[in-house]
Amino acid sequence: MPLNPDSELARLMATLPQVGKVEWIGLRPAREKVMLEVESAEALTAGGLRGDRYKGGSGKRGITLIQAEHLPVIAALAGRDVLPALLRRNVVVSGIPLIALKARQFRIGDVVLQGTDPCDPCSRMETALGAGGYNAMRGHGGLCARIVSGGSFRIGDEVVAL
Repeated sequence: MPLNPDSELARLMATLPQVGKVEWIGLRPAREKVMLEVESAEALTAGGLRGDRYKGGSGKRGITLIQAEHLPVIAALAGRDVLPALLRRNVVVSGIPLIALKARQFRIGDVVLQGTDPCDPCSRMETALGAGGYNAMRGHGGLCARIVSGGSFRIGDEVVAL
């Protein structure tokens, strides 16, 4: 059942007074290849990021984001250091709750995105993080987004709910 847009819960969910910030950007050149850390990226409308293996793939997962504040949590639960490239998400964002952007449009640099689904961990996290890695990421995997309007963005750009 859809949420009543006039409800108190809808009002609370729509309240995002803060903006976020892009902390890290990575591209996956191919399956099981090391991610490439980049300073900026080009997002292709209804596609993915230029240079990423998912470019032109499913529109609802054109880009994946993870919250910087969750990296220490994942590290603590996995019992090891966690670098962003290890988690295979395209963008690390700080300062804004990503889950609040699900089903909403938001802007990063010139790019307009639509949050689609939580970005659940895949079975590869067990290998990447060690035994229990999959469970360490559950609830902390970030957000998948569709690229509504392409363009470029870079490290330091704001993440703003529209």
